[in-house]
Amino acid sequence: MSDEVKSSSAPAGNEPTATSSTVPIWIFVVMLVLLYLGFVFFDHNSGWFNQSVYTPYSSAEQLAAYTPQSGEGALKAKGKQVFEMYCGSCHGNDGAGKPNQAPPLAGSEWVNAKGITRLTMIPLEGLSGSFQVSGKDWNLNMAPMGAGLSDADLAGVLTYIRTSWGNNASDVTADDIKAIRAKLDAHPAPIAADKLKTMPE
Repeated sequence: MSDEVKSSSAPAGNEPTATSSTVPIWIFVVMLVLLYLGFVFFDHNSGWFNQSVYTPYSSAEQLAAYTPQSGEGALKAKGKQVFEMYCGSCHGNDGAGKPNQAPPLAGSEWVNAKGITRLTMIPLEGLSGSFQVSGKDWNLNMAPMGAGLSDADLAGVLTYIRTSWGNNASDVTADDIKAIRAKLDAHPAPIAADKLKTMPE
C-alpha cells in the first residue's frame, strides 16, 4: 500500500522562478493607432485647430478685418473697408497719395482741420482747381466720390482718414454728414478750391 502512495509535495530545492517574456508588437501597434485616432477626433471636434476657423485667414490683420466690432471700432473698420474700395486706388491705402494723381491724406491740413465742413464737401461735391497740401501745390480735379455713399459710410471713411497714418483729429458722425449734405444741391458739381477755402469750418 505504501508503495502505491506517491508524494505530491515538490522537492524542497525546486522553487518557482520568474522568466522574461516579450510583449507582442501588435499591442504597441494597436495602442499607437488608438492614440492617433484619439488625436484626430480631438482635432476635428475641439475647435483648436479647426480649418473652418483658421484656414480662411492668411494673416492676423485679415482676421481682424472680419471680426465683428461695435461702436467707434465698427465705424472705423467699416470706414477703412470703404476707403480702400473707393479712395485707396488714388490716395493709396497708406494715405501717402500718388504724384500727379492725388494728394496725401497723411499729415494733410485739410484732413486734420478742427472742423469737418470743408473736408466733407470734397467727397460730396468734388474738387477742382489749385490748392496746397502739406506745402505742395496740386492742380487736379476730383469727382464727388462720396456723393453716392450713405451718411454712415462717408462718416466712417472720414473718421478713418482723420485717425489713421499719424492723423489725430476728431471722429465724424452720420448726423454730421446728414447736416452738411442737407445744405447742398441735389446734383453735386466740383467746387473750386478757392471757394472751398472761404467756407467756414
